[in-house]
Amino acid sequence: MSSDPSVAAKTAPENLLFPDIPVEFQRLVAEMQHTTSSLLQPESVDDRPLHGTTLYIATCSLETRFGDFRTHIFQDLIDKHYIIALAHGDITAADVLYTRLHSSCVTSETLRGCDCDCVQQLEGAFKVIAEKGNGIIFYLMQEGRGVGYVGKSRDRMMVQASLDQLSTFQAYHAMGLKKDHRNYDNISDICLILGIKSGFIVLTNNPDKVSALRDQGIEVVDTETLEFEPSPFNLAYLTSKAASGHILNRPSATRVKRALPPEPVVPFKLHALPKAKRFIYSASYFLPMKPVDNEVLLSADEFQSFFGEKKIEHYLAEENPLIEKYEPIRGNRFLVTIQASNLKTFSDANPEDPIIDLLTTPYWFRVHVYYDVVTTQEFVILTHGSARSYDVPVVRLHSESLLNRFPLRTVENRDKFKQSVKHIINYGVGVIQLIYNDGRGAGFGAYGIDLMLSEAGLVSSTDEAYEQIGVDYDSRDYEASISLLKQHVPNEKIQMVMNSPASLVKKTEYALALQIHRIDVEKWLFLDEETIAEQ
Repeated sequence: MSSDPSVAAKTAPENLLFPDIPVEFQRLVAEMQHTTSSLLQPESVDDRPLHGTTLYIATCSLETRFGDFRTHIFQDLIDKHYIIALAHGDITAADVLYTRLHSSCVTSETLRGCDCDCVQQLEGAFKVIAEKGNGIIFYLMQEGRGVGYVGKSRDRMMVQASLDQLSTFQAYHAMGLKKDHRNYDNISDICLILGIKSGFIVLTNNPDKVSALRDQGIEVVDTETLEFEPSPFNLAYLTSKAASGHILNRPSATRVKRALPPEPVVPFKLHALPKAKRFIYSASYFLPMKPVDNEVLLSADEFQSFFGEKKIEHYLAEENPLIEKYEPIRGNRFLVTIQASNLKTFSDANPEDPIIDLLTTPYWFRVHVYYDVVTTQEFVILTHGSARSYDVPVVRLHSESLLNRFPLRTVENRDKFKQSVKHIINYGVGVIQLIYNDGRGAGFGAYGIDLMLSEAGLVSSTDEAYEQIGVDYDSRDYEASISLLKQHVPNEKIQMVMNSPASLVKKTEYALALQIHRIDVEKWLFLDEETIAEQ
């Protein structure tokens, strides 16, 4: 054999796994690489295939309302973001795979926001793929078209401050951003690791995603759009997307009218908090939140506006009533419960009735976004109402799980969020702080490994899994969370929402942080003692 590597490469057989590598080094390279699709039949639960910058972390099952999916968790080694591949059916032998490239949207997928169509597209993709029998959703942690929640939130603040006269793309340009910072390079790596060779039918309204796949050598057989009727709160957003080239027809055809936030939004420059300088206050804007249990919140003036001429008792007395019940609540406000099963019948029969507008009345929360220079994470706080000196705000530190962004069959984490919202709405003043880190602060990767070990029968509990992973029971930084929370609790007295008394006992750091920052918990609200209907 020639000692010249170039000669060896030229004479290498065509069936070599790495044809560009000289023959004498083929075995060396092979020993460093997992074989294609080995992830689907691993030799060991500890196998961690890597290709390019895409590292495989874990696999677990996911039971959704649309059927069972396999969740393959990956992480990019450069910017550390996770990519979740949600596979249904046979993804290696199918002629074509129905495919969705979906970018994360915490406001619609976790916080019940209705100012975009992201969660509708996500759940629509699950539905289509389940019906077709084979497919895959690539869920990418690329909030705000890749700029993160700080950039996205400043976009929302600017657009709302302009009363929707500026589009989201104009706001990005004004901030020195491109209209889209997303990167899809991990997709081809994942296809190779999973052994996917099928062409894709891409579920998207965005032609740029199709181009990105084709640029990686992935075959796009066809595309199908995922479009839904606009709401008063996402119409401006969808109109701007249509103007930028997205395939959307309904924004220009709808009879829906745009709705503005309940109060003026005043923009501000980024600044560090005087008493917690690790946090940079980045943005504040209003989030319209989907009501819980179809319970619409109305002020006394709004109630009079809807039912001043035709009394609410009239609607209650109808044969198939749209309104099921109502009740006055604290702060001279009302909760009006809509009978969802009669919605279409009523709307068809009474298209001009003013209470039709009641159906799109959201809960308004103000979103506050902070950037933490210590952890480089974004902190999100939602506030409702204006606390007076005698108010004791309802407070929830809500730990999010990424898997709960999907349409799961069991929705315990979502239920806890909704229960917390209900407590705040009923009282009238409250704060929710979103804690991103899965796995009790150990991160989504650790959480995925925990699930994988449990499903394989290699551990009997999360505690045992965490011992194998090498992390503590709870790694969350409660001291940082409480120091930030304190900025939104003026009188330092709160009603704290917790999962259970047992969880409070286990979280000693939680209680210590409250003590350090002199937060007085006047009442504990335990969610495990309550039930709530799914919506």
